[in-house]
Amino acid sequence: MSALEDLPADLPPDAGVLRLDHVAVAVRDVGAGAALFGGALGGRFLFGGDNDHQGIRVAQFVLPGGMKIELISPLREDAPVARFLERRGEGVHHLTLIVEDVEVAVARLSGLGYEVVDVDLASPHWREAFVRPRSAFGALLQLADTTTRWDAPAASGITLDDVVAGRVVFTEDERAVLREG
Repeated sequence: MSALEDLPADLPPDAGVLRLDHVAVAVRDVGAGAALFGGALGGRFLFGGDNDHQGIRVAQFVLPGGMKIELISPLREDAPVARFLERRGEGVHHLTLIVEDVEVAVARLSGLGYEVVDVDLASPHWREAFVRPRSAFGALLQLADTTTRWDAPAASGITLDDVVAGRVVFTEDERAVLREG
């Protein structure tokens, strides 16, 4: 009997993946990463800012052909991406999959024995969970459902220079805004 045959009947037939949203690359300096992905490779800056809660600076680019790359760098030493950089150096950090419903995806994957961690359902604008690399053939998978469009350019007036300089912050409703003061 296969593992699929052993699953409870009330589990969904699959994880509800809609698309690969982006590949996240951990970098020590978003500005240096932007020189490659936004300059040499011809990427167009979409948006970015600081997530003070997670201790990261983010900048997303869309490459010619539509592939999105997210650069992430730590803002403090206790940020998970800082530990990642210390252990592994710069490179691919995770793949983000947009799913129909993150709770359904978690139930399906957990039911199949994959290790799903860091489930965060607090914000209706971005709900997420992660499949550990040891359960996903070495890849960290971020599963997310969202009410926000993440393919639209930055809010008017916000530039990559603002992001690199730390002048942009994400609000609780996931909007990037210029910091006050």
